[in-house]
Amino acid sequence: MGLDISTSITGYTIIDSDGVVVVCEHIDLTKIDGFLNKASLCQSNFTKLFQKYPISSVYIEESLQMFSMGKSSAKTLSTLTKFNGVLSWIIFNDFLIAPNHIPAISARKLCGVKLEKGKRGKECVIEHMKANESWFQIDYTKTGNIKPYIYDRADSFIIAKAGYLKNIK
Repeated sequence: MGLDISTSITGYTIIDSDGVVVVCEHIDLTKIDGFLNKASLCQSNFTKLFQKYPISSVYIEESLQMFSMGKSSAKTLSTLTKFNGVLSWIIFNDFLIAPNHIPAISARKLCGVKLEKGKRGKECVIEHMKANESWFQIDYTKTGNIKPYIYDRADSFIIAKAGYLKNIK
């Protein structure tokens, strides 16, 4: 299972032992108030997933460690890192699996995602998904923009696939 953890939308993808995607979805946390309530909702979703699928490994996108110009504030980075840690603990404590944390850059490289100068990493991941993953469905808003959860699903797939590729090497 690959996770793209965020306090607004957490994406998850489960890949079977043959490398086939079993599920690629997200947990919408945008309408949930409070850090711990968000973690609790993720925990209940994880419980359902672990009951339904034989998950033996969990890979999580490593939380950001540095500032980027015009991007996340110290408070945002701190909250994301804390949330990543809480969900990592839930995976370990509830399901007895120590999650593996993979930096997004390493996962993208392993999966063959080409980063183009001037484009955000998430945009490059979407382009990669369009070109290489015919099963991946992209939903659009009425104005023609990609719905936000699509990025989280795509990122969780890249993390899951990178974990799968690391396991088979």
